Amino acid sequence: MIADRCGSMLILQALALGVLSLTSAGVEAFAADAAIPVVADVARRSDVPIFLIGLGSVAPLRTVNVTSRIDGELIKLDFADGQDVHAGDLLAEIDPQPLQAALAQAEATKARDDVSLANARLDLARAQTLTTKGVGSTQVLDTAKATVAQLEATDKVDQAAIDIQQIQLRFTQIRSPLDGRVGIHTVDAGTIVRASDTAGIVRINQIHPIAADFSLPSDDLPRIQQMMKAGNAPVVAQDDGGQQLATGRLSVVDNQINNATATIRIRAVFDNADDRLWPGQFVNVRVQVELQRGVVTVPVTAIVRGPDGTYAFIVGKDRHIVKRPVTVAYSNAELAVVGTGIEPGDTIVTDGQYRIQEGDLVDVTGPAQAAN
Repeated sequence: MIADRCGSMLILQALALGVLSLTSAGVEAFAADAAIPVVADVARRSDVPIFLIGLGSVAPLRTVNVTSRIDGELIKLDFADGQDVHAGDLLAEIDPQPLQAALAQAEATKARDDVSLANARLDLARAQTLTTKGVGSTQVLDTAKATVAQLEATDKVDQAAIDIQQIQLRFTQIRSPLDGRVGIHTVDAGTIVRASDTAGIVRINQIHPIAADFSLPSDDLPRIQQMMKAGNAPVVAQDDGGQQLATGRLSVVDNQINNATATIRIRAVFDNADDRLWPGQFVNVRVQVELQRGVVTVPVTAIVRGPDGTYAFIVGKDRHIVKRPVTVAYSNAELAVVGTGIEPGDTIVTDGQYRIQEGDLVDVTGPAQAAN
């Protein structure tokens, strides 16, 4: 009987221990299930380049609308659309025959008047000789002098007429005034072109190098001026996706701030050897104005903005959340430079902030988990 009681007590104790063990495991499992999953990263010290970013439009450094300076028939185009040309290259030819005939006429007129001038000078010499000997009339001498002066003036007029016709004749060959790339021609051979035409024959754009005009807030003007005076003003042109298109330099800052927008217009110049920039293209222009060394950085997604300002969720060593206000000195598309509120090595939540609040238990994944 006593043995049976002892056996029963041992069985009850074993059952009680089993229940307690199951209860403890259940609590731990519940606690694990209650942890909120979040993605986190670790704050680090880094060297961060500071950029000013402005939306810009690519423009040719120089552009010329090639037009005719005389009236006439366009007989030939000496370029192909889209061709690179150099200053002085022949672009188009206008029929020179009417001007060649006018030049020949002006030269003949001068030759005729030169003969008259030579004869008048002989008459003047004879009149001077006779007057010196006392047998000539003073009136005849004065008339001879006037005739020579008149014909000398006529000779100058004739020479000016020849010069004009020679200049007009040179205008029959239209040459490129700059190095650049021609566009699509607007008139064809056989067209009568006029000096008054504004459409022109073709447009030439200088794209090597090429410019990009963009605007920045006027408050950034002192930093831009300081960099340009130091001779160290590198810029980067990017497309909408953030892909780098070209690197260049600041060229000029406009001489006036736009009062309507409180911005200043700035021009950057790029070599554009690979033709990745094209006139009319929109780009994001990034100007590096500073390099901050050893600053505390976090992913930009770690910064939360609320009614009371900016803050971040810090994961404590016990995996509980601490909501901490922070100040952001600078941010870009990838990271934020933190002024106060976060120290290097702090684990900060970068995704899932909308599910948590102060004191919550979290289950960390992401870069912070790998670091730990």
